Amino acid sequence: MTRAAKILLYLVLLTGVVITVFPFFWMFVLATLSRREIFSYPPNLWFGEYLVDNYHNLMNFVPFLRNMWNSLYIAGMATVTTLFFCSLGAYGFAMYDFKGKEFFFAFMIGTIMIPPILGTIPWFIMMRFFGWVDQARALWVPGMASAFGIFLLRQYIESAIPRALQDAARIDGCSEVRIYWQVVLPLIGPGIGALGMVTFIGSWNNFLGALIILRSRVTFTIPVALSSLQGMISTDYGAVMIGTAMGTLPILIAFLLASNQIISGLTAGALKE
Repeated sequence: MTRAAKILLYLVLLTGVVITVFPFFWMFVLATLSRREIFSYPPNLWFGEYLVDNYHNLMNFVPFLRNMWNSLYIAGMATVTTLFFCSLGAYGFAMYDFKGKEFFFAFMIGTIMIPPILGTIPWFIMMRFFGWVDQARALWVPGMASAFGIFLLRQYIESAIPRALQDAARIDGCSEVRIYWQVVLPLIGPGIGALGMVTFIGSWNNFLGALIILRSRVTFTIPVALSSLQGMISTDYGAVMIGTAMGTLPILIAFLLASNQIISGLTAGALKE
């Protein structure tokens, strides 16, 4: 590659980075500005001195720290339970032969084609029957095992773990539970990381479900709490932006952690002595 081509490539990559990062940077900048500075022209592109004031205004209208804990709890429980049950289901479909296996797997895959919005009313009726309205468990218990998660991990297990390895573990005296826990799970780390990242972000950003099931401000998740700010403090955009920035940080951290795990898992298998 010539020098000019390298320079052009770096310029294109740098432009892409700026386009991607700038909205996040400006969001954090707006969280430190007053309303007058937010709507000033030309726009202020550097940090201001109203961070503490905006934070206090946010806390005066909604219990935002409690809302952040609600989102963390729901997203964390959804991620842990989904990874556990989906990995179990995927392990069963990938490594065992049983009657009706192909039918049940095809039926499960077919449910992915059903638009999630069609299940909203039945889901709400069931949650009301269980007495789970305005309860956090209504947002993570029904989705503990997803068809997409089972399909994703099943494909990964079939491509990454030969059945001979399972047979060798049995010959060495491993129980089925031990094979799953000590042999299968460590080898599907990248798949677990990818599914965990998708599940956590999806649960964190779940707005419609939380809006339907949660009624009181102390049980709100971050998307619902931020939506309620539009009516309560429609003129205080600094408070809205600092709430948005605080709600975005956990997603960025989760994405970075999951990305590192996926990359390390993919590159570990390519290195041989």
